[in-house]
Amino acid sequence: MKAADSPRASFLSGLKTGSGLAVAAFLLAVSFGAISTSQGWGHLAPVICSMVVFSGSAQFALLATLGSGGGIAGAVTSAALINSRFIPMGIAIAGDLRGGRFRRALEGQAVVDGSWAAAHLGGGRFDRYLLFGATAIQWPAWVAGTALGVVVSPDPDLLHRLGLDVLTPALFVALLFDEVRRERINRLPALLGAMLAAGLSAFLPAGPALVGAALAALVALFRTPASLPARPERAEGADGAEGADGAEGADGAEAAGQAMEAEKAVQPRPLRR
Repeated sequence: MKAADSPRASFLSGLKTGSGLAVAAFLLAVSFGAISTSQGWGHLAPVICSMVVFSGSAQFALLATLGSGGGIAGAVTSAALINSRFIPMGIAIAGDLRGGRFRRALEGQAVVDGSWAAAHLGGGRFDRYLLFGATAIQWPAWVAGTALGVVVSPDPDLLHRLGLDVLTPALFVALLFDEVRRERINRLPALLGAMLAAGLSAFLPAGPALVGAALAALVALFRTPASLPARPERAEGADGAEGADGAEGADGAEAAGQAMEAEKAVQPRPLRR
């Protein structure tokens, strides 16, 4: 995937890319709202949870832990462990974020699974505006789907019976194929990850099996080329440096001119004949 010509075009491309992910997120959120209501969460708590957490895997982990009789501490711990995947994802994209700590932390909130994968340009580079656009359309869809599930309260197994629960995995598979096709270095980790997931799923639940399969990504660390394309310098930094050099040069020229005028003033003028 190539970066868009302008931030606006890149953001619009992100909206287009994220629209499919938003549909899947909306349907999945309806299921979350219905299940949480059936477990006695009430009408407001599920919507607030979706607004703040905005992570389907973590929120369903909360439901599973609380539904099986686990305490709040255990539910929060399980959700935090699942969301720990955002640590390496955040490290990977940190170099493409801008501004100070607060701004970078704010921009980092756009890092969600689908948007992060879609914004990857290859070579460890990310299109931040595409990331923003893809997340900007998914978040309201997730919150709206949760609210609809709370109000309508459909059968939690309805999506499964209709086969709509495969939308999200299908979209991620499409993103994976695009990533593997774009960079050959990703093919071996993807193959190893699939083999590990298939093998571990015979002994472990789906969640731990996928976490174990993520170990295949370590192969990419040892196979990454030593020389990656350099990140472009920030425009504002370059402009600022250029402005500083220009101002310094103008001040120096003005000072030199004043010195020459002063030297001419003190020199004796020849007498006229």
